[in-house]
Amino acid sequence: MSLKKVNPDQPISFEFSKKFKVVAEEILKKYPEKNKKSAVMPFLYLAQKQNDNWIPLAAIKYVSKYLSMPYINVYEVATFYSMFNLSPVGKYFIQVCTTTPCLIRGADKIVKVCKQKISEKENQISKNGNCSWTEVECLGACVNAPMMQINDDYYEDLDEKSTAKIIDSIFKDEILQPGSYRGRKNTAPEKENKINGSDHA
Repeated sequence: MSLKKVNPDQPISFEFSKKFKVVAEEILKKYPEKNKKSAVMPFLYLAQKQNDNWIPLAAIKYVSKYLSMPYINVYEVATFYSMFNLSPVGKYFIQVCTTTPCLIRGADKIVKVCKQKISEKENQISKNGNCSWTEVECLGACVNAPMMQINDDYYEDLDEKSTAKIIDSIFKDEILQPGSYRGRKNTAPEKENKINGSDHA
């Protein structure tokens, strides 16, 4: 579990926008009334999504009241899971996987590009204020290593050049499409061998 730092600059209030409140009510329908507190994780996710990728304390208080939960219980969830941010991370939050499969295939080079283009240190917002990066444990896309997650999307089969191109697109607020950057579909082999005749491998 990583150390969570609560942002010292907090908004006074928070509530779901009309759009997110509709989504919240749809989520609640999945749970019996007596178990509505089970919706705490998707509610925190909605709060984070609405608030540029981080959860202010006012949002934790709002979720606790919405679900009739003690504030401390919602706070415990928000501080335990690495998917929740308690300080600003920018409009685009970049998570670089540096677990062994990604590291073997060049994740250290991806980290180097992030340091050069975004910020020297993890969790430090870029000068233009729209993104930050951090190293994370396995994101479950080992076969497409090295990779990084930007907000909800996976960018896979990366190298230094493609990573720099993606980050440049973020700075322009015109982010490139997610997926493989070596042209493969899903987890298909990079090079397909013919299986008929003499070409059978």
